[in-house]
Amino acid sequence: MKLNRRTFLSLTAGLSASHIALAAPTADKQPDSRFLLVFLRGGYDAMSLLVPTQSDFYRETRPHIALRAEGAQGAMPLDAQWALHPAVAAKLQALWAQKQLAFIPFAGTSDTSRSHFETQDSIELGQPLDHQRDFNSGFLNRLAQQLQSAHSPGNFQAMSFTDQLPTVFRGPASIPNLTLKGKLGKDMPPRMQNAVAEMYAHHPLGSQVQEGFEVRDQVMQDFAAEMDAASRRAINASAFEGQARKVARLMRERYALGFIDVGGWDTHVNQGVETGYLATQLGNLAQGLSALSEELGDAAWQKTTVVVISEFGRTLRENGNRGTDHGHGSVYWVLGGGIRGGRVVGEQQTIEASTLFQNRDLPVLNDYRSVLGGLFQRQFGLSGPALGNIFPQARPIDLGLI
Repeated sequence: MKLNRRTFLSLTAGLSASHIALAAPTADKQPDSRFLLVFLRGGYDAMSLLVPTQSDFYRETRPHIALRAEGAQGAMPLDAQWALHPAVAAKLQALWAQKQLAFIPFAGTSDTSRSHFETQDSIELGQPLDHQRDFNSGFLNRLAQQLQSAHSPGNFQAMSFTDQLPTVFRGPASIPNLTLKGKLGKDMPPRMQNAVAEMYAHHPLGSQVQEGFEVRDQVMQDFAAEMDAASRRAINASAFEGQARKVARLMRERYALGFIDVGGWDTHVNQGVETGYLATQLGNLAQGLSALSEELGDAAWQKTTVVVISEFGRTLRENGNRGTDHGHGSVYWVLGGGIRGGRVVGEQQTIEASTLFQNRDLPVLNDYRSVLGGLFQRQFGLSGPALGNIFPQARPIDLGLI
């Protein structure tokens, strides 16, 4: 039987979407709640994180970079439809088992520019796309205003753990930032490249090998420059664990609202599969998130919600460089000691040629403003008017995570 979207949702309701509803007008807030937003700048390949195990189309469109969902090195099955990249599963399997980790596929924004900068700004502003944008009003600043008005000045504080104040924290509320900087790593050490070139120095293919290295170096420099620009001076995932522990200590003792960005996700070339560049990035990110939960301690972790997002996903089809290009729908992560995780939630559909967005990308079925609005309402007990100030014209949805 061929599944259409409606049939798929009805069959998998117990496994994935569970229950999607408009969030209630009010909700009981969690006392002393903390919220951290982690922004992956560069548009990470969500279909390498969360593998659609039942989709033959996924494997057909990714002949070189599709992940396997079986064997010791394959992705870890999460339910009947999805499996998790082994580099992430190795670090976060315990949180998944404890139901402190969830994923939301088909998530994102209706912005279709596929521009890193435009889409990052669009998400960080959190404003309706059909209205004139106010670049001095980010949605976390508006959230901070709502929360500060409900607390005495010394009892609620926010911090941006970034090199400069990001768009998401711009606005009337005074938000400090703490610089966390890193550098982009290299794909192949020069010493190794020189050794290979020397091996072929007197070989008939020597000139071709040397020319290949030169072309490769130029291509990698071009893409590295693009990736660095897309990252907007964010730290690299390789530095994330150490910075995550610092963030955890600060949020454990003082800050209730935070933001951190991680760069290096613009994988146009040789992104790898179970191993390789992207696997290393994902593993480092997962290790940092695990360290964050550990460093916060049980008491604070129970009151903390962490959401990991990116400006967009990437093309379902791999490109000619065994990488992926700018796409649309993505997968969001939700972590926390108090969430009802261990699930893949939100509206979903089968992944096949007929369901792709513009014949290339995952569609967006779970709007980020609605998803975050529902989480904010549950965690902080915000009223409808308060949420309307944070995400104008958005309808919050309750995914049952808090």
